[in-house]
Amino acid sequence: MQKVVVITGASSGIGKATANLLISNKNKVVLAARRKDKLDNIFLENNSNSDDVIVTKTDVTSIKSVEDLASLALDKFGRIDVWINCAGIMPLSNFIDGKSTEWDNMIDVNIRGTLYGIKSVLPIMRRQSYGHIINISSKAGHESHPSGGVYSATKAAILMISDALRQEEIIAKSNVRVSVVSPGAVNTELLKSIHDKDTHKFIKSIYNQTAISPNRIANGILEIINLPADTNINEMIVGPANE
Repeated sequence: MQKVVVITGASSGIGKATANLLISNKNKVVLAARRKDKLDNIFLENNSNSDDVIVTKTDVTSIKSVEDLASLALDKFGRIDVWINCAGIMPLSNFIDGKSTEWDNMIDVNIRGTLYGIKSVLPIMRRQSYGHIINISSKAGHESHPSGGVYSATKAAILMISDALRQEEIIAKSNVRVSVVSPGAVNTELLKSIHDKDTHKFIKSIYNQTAISPNRIANGILEIINLPADTNINEMIVGPANE
């Protein structure tokens, strides 16, 4: 069945790979990110048409921007079957460095961005009496490491938010499913957000040895989306075999 899917953070990495895969599988897709030029390129690379794929500049740290995204998707396609909260950043650093601006940015994008997505789409899915919200967490949400304390905390928050939301929707009998995808090391632009030189060098050396293609994660997301309506994967943890 052709589905209407909204993806935030669709301009690169897992979001882009998922967009490409969903478009190739003939779904109707709404691509959202801050870098609209990157979204336009995805549109062109897939030989898309505006009847099936639309792109829109979206800032997930702005509730109005995310609400406008949901309204756009609903106005264009009449429903939203799947909403993927994929936008995220990872400016790792040690606590002693006191990079509070980077901490704030991670909280805004990783946590608030997910919450704003939920707030914007959940009432729509409740009215439809069906839907699927997929939140992107990380293996770092299960365990942290030096320089990753705040990032891990934001990703652990996604796990808790998703678990509570899933239980609420079960109680409400809304037929809204909630899934989490927790990737390990994936070859994306996340490393570009690490501004501490020593940390960037260390993490890059690990990724050079282990990181897998974002296409692997996109395949997992497609599997979750295509599950029968009576089945759900609460969390998919997926990463390199040698990680």
